[in-house]
Amino acid sequence: MPRSLLHIFITLAAMAWPFSAHAFDKVTFGTNWLAEAEHGGFYQALVDGTYDKYGLDVTIQQGGPQINHRLLLLAGKIDFLMGANTLQTFDAVAQNVPTIAVAAMFQKDPQVLIAHPDVGIDKFIDLKRLTLFVSSEGLVTYFQWLKADFGFDQSKVKPYTFNPQPFLADKNSAMQGYVTSEPFAIEKALHKAPKVFLLADQGFNAYSTLIETRRDVVAKKPDLVQRFVDASIIGWYRYLYGDNRAANEMIKKLNPEMTDDLLAYSVTKMKEYGIVDSGDAQELGIGAMSDSRMQSFFEKMVRAGLVKPTLDTQQAYTLAFVDKKVGLGLYPRK
Repeated sequence: MPRSLLHIFITLAAMAWPFSAHAFDKVTFGTNWLAEAEHGGFYQALVDGTYDKYGLDVTIQQGGPQINHRLLLLAGKIDFLMGANTLQTFDAVAQNVPTIAVAAMFQKDPQVLIAHPDVGIDKFIDLKRLTLFVSSEGLVTYFQWLKADFGFDQSKVKPYTFNPQPFLADKNSAMQGYVTSEPFAIEKALHKAPKVFLLADQGFNAYSTLIETRRDVVAKKPDLVQRFVDASIIGWYRYLYGDNRAANEMIKKLNPEMTDDLLAYSVTKMKEYGIVDSGDAQELGIGAMSDSRMQSFFEKMVRAGLVKPTLDTQQAYTLAFVDKKVGLGLYPRK
């Protein structure tokens, strides 16, 4: 079916659902890690009854180092998964994996590089002269973009094993992290706020925390997809700007490493940096995506050698379920 006709079919089918009675549909959603504030909107929708209101009986299945939710999605064991960023959706197309992104809950990837304070690192480009602690996954993804667009030197990279001690011991180094978590721990260790550079603000314009599902789910159950996307969007508004205490209690129960201080810090940074609701999301609602943004990121990844120029990016996502201004009334306008 041509993409334009598929879009029309999905939109019309999705519009029909509010006008008919629904039994609760069971849905399992797989996150990409243990429970944390970066998943808060989904837990919010679960605990405050939003998923129930949309006729959904949702189970959130935590991710972790030994869990491959993409395989479970393909096997039909889960219905939706949380994708890390747009590169994964492109890779699915390249590998002929029949999954598709239906919403992007983060407008900005939270990936950062963190440097010591008071060592003359004032601009992003200053990081080029430092030793960089980068994970194996980061080396084959965003670092290739750093090489292509900024001339970073791979010989200066050392393995990052998610232990900050090598960075803390070397003032002439920087380490990767998420803006919502690692700077919190680094500041406690240094007793001073580190320098933090969000890659998204330097041009790495991937979407993050995408909702993905199988193509057959989109084709056969568009109303289910629409309800899950809409309810999750509302959950995110309420988590960021409403009473999120019950959601945080659930997160702490599921992941005892989470503390009230860290959860509060993460929410603050998500709002400060516009991780969830900047850019198109300000006018179109959380979850927003656009063809132009996808094309821009695709061209950067081609330039970095991470994606083939022949890849059909429009197979990676659909706009049928987003950009509908869902939940905008919950955003506190100034």
